[in-house]
Amino acid sequence: MLILSTRTVRLFAVFSLFAAILAETPRLLSQASTDHSPQSIAGNYEGMIGPKQANLRFRTNSDGTLRGSLDHLGPDAPWMFVLADIQFDARTLRFKVPFVNASFEGERTADGSGVVGTWSQSKNTLPAAFTMVKFDAAPHPSALDGIWLELQPGSRTAQGGSEPGRNQMVFRSDTAGREFCTLDQLDIYTMDEECSTVNVNGNDVRFTVPAAGVAWNGKLSADGNELVGTWVAKIESGQTLKDYTTSSDFHRQKALSAEKERPRVEYDAAIAPVAAADLEGVLNKDIAEALKGNDLAPATGGGVTIAVYAHGVRRIFCYGAARVDSIYEIGSMTKTFTGLLLAQMAEQGKVKLDEPVRELLPAGTVAKPEGQEITLLDLATQRSGLPAMPDNIGLENLAQPYADYHSADLMAYMGKHGVANPTQASSPFGSLGFGLLGVALATRAGTSYDELVRAQIAGPLEMRDTAMNLTPEQRARMIAGHDQFHGVSDAWKVDALGGAIGLRSTAGDLLAFLEATLHPEALHPDGSFPASTTLANALRQSVAPHGEVTGSMHIALGWLYQSETGNYWHNGATASNSMYAFFNPKGDYAAVVLYNTSPGVHGSFAEVLGRHISQRLAGRPAISLTHY
Repeated sequence: MLILSTRTVRLFAVFSLFAAILAETPRLLSQASTDHSPQSIAGNYEGMIGPKQANLRFRTNSDGTLRGSLDHLGPDAPWMFVLADIQFDARTLRFKVPFVNASFEGERTADGSGVVGTWSQSKNTLPAAFTMVKFDAAPHPSALDGIWLELQPGSRTAQGGSEPGRNQMVFRSDTAGREFCTLDQLDIYTMDEECSTVNVNGNDVRFTVPAAGVAWNGKLSADGNELVGTWVAKIESGQTLKDYTTSSDFHRQKALSAEKERPRVEYDAAIAPVAAADLEGVLNKDIAEALKGNDLAPATGGGVTIAVYAHGVRRIFCYGAARVDSIYEIGSMTKTFTGLLLAQMAEQGKVKLDEPVRELLPAGTVAKPEGQEITLLDLATQRSGLPAMPDNIGLENLAQPYADYHSADLMAYMGKHGVANPTQASSPFGSLGFGLLGVALATRAGTSYDELVRAQIAGPLEMRDTAMNLTPEQRARMIAGHDQFHGVSDAWKVDALGGAIGLRSTAGDLLAFLEATLHPEALHPDGSFPASTTLANALRQSVAPHGEVTGSMHIALGWLYQSETGNYWHNGATASNSMYAFFNPKGDYAAVVLYNTSPGVHGSFAEVLGRHISQRLAGRPAISLTHY
């Protein structure tokens, strides 16, 4: 599916619209509008968040609640963000943007034509103002106006069949003769993606959808009931853009098609806290539906390996196509290893947490800026101000987007971008910061990132299956991976960004990592690995919170800490694997879930299962696995 693929592309290449947030004083209007109902706020809005253009859209659901999105249609940051927790009560509007850990609170203007308030991200704020866009519909529809539906090639289902993906276009023209459109990706819960341009010349039609990263070229049929053409995605390759195309055929519809029903979020009743030795028996019942017809059904090829520790007892077991010693990609869980490497080298006096990263890079890589610059701690705590990804990654090979991105490319990017960080702005959770940190630490140590992990962490903890580069025997134990539609997907090849996403491991190895973090006092120096003498203190340092992500979420050196549950946690995902790990010092328990399939449109099954296990260990109501 082209549009699904290009959404993956933009996750690789996305840089946050809001990375340059500065603290400013908000302007609020206190007047109330005439209509106070939630439905009255629905509509399209254009506005500014600080110096950046941004567009808001609110729609009313069938139950009267609101859904919404925020995007910027300029060429530098066209991506769309889905809003959460939308609240409108008479005059005050509030919403959150989870992808960038941001929120908005403001008040409606007296005439109801707009909203003015404050954009907040981490501890920084910006003034934000939006004005409702009035649309004067043409008295007579154009030849293009109406509803159009495309059925894309089918994706595999858990039962072994296939379902077509549905894309819905809605065109409308105004009194000035201008054409407008929106795209609904009905089966991946992505609605109202706005077109930035619609060009109609006779029967030739072209429109672009920046939020999806695509354009459409084609013709309107003579009878006016078909649009036949191609989707075109601009894929970055080095310093150039190349077109990636796929055929597309839309048919006119009389009515709007409904968005695919979202899985219901339900909770199983709480039971007494489950012991590690009993967890498999409890999960056999909890996961039964997923094994029969959902994410672990035989037709999907899905497999999951689970390792759990509680009060000195550990267990490892598996379901589906997995084995207890299967090796998986762990994706962003790698960041917790890189954070521990920083703590280790700081304990050994090889680096300082507040040391500028510039000083660890090859001489002449980047100029010293005026004022405050990016430190190693900034990189490890997501406050470097860097975007999620460097902009010089060639994305022509979607199956292996990182394979040809090497340290020289990363250094070239940093030389161009610079290392100034005057405001310690929060960074989106991408791969650039930890990738740079991994390269910097390996450069200071005079070795590769892979070898540094072995010498400083994997070796002392006897994690023999944790590495970037595997032996032939280990490669034979790599579990076959799958994309979100359960199709075969290859493991990523990673070089310069290895410190963010490059490690592979087993459930047993990762459980040893969690146990050591829970109980560093149990570690003893190992003469074969000199780094073992500093590891206990480094582990303690790696979990010390250094900043707030949201009100209840804090960040340590890679690890995220949730004060509500007492859990430290991290997830990870690649194009073919996903995982979730957590540990709870107060409860003295930990677990890791490894799944051989990439997260899908319903989110990450590995993360849902991990949260379920955490709740079972704590004796709380557990999120139901029935619909996953």
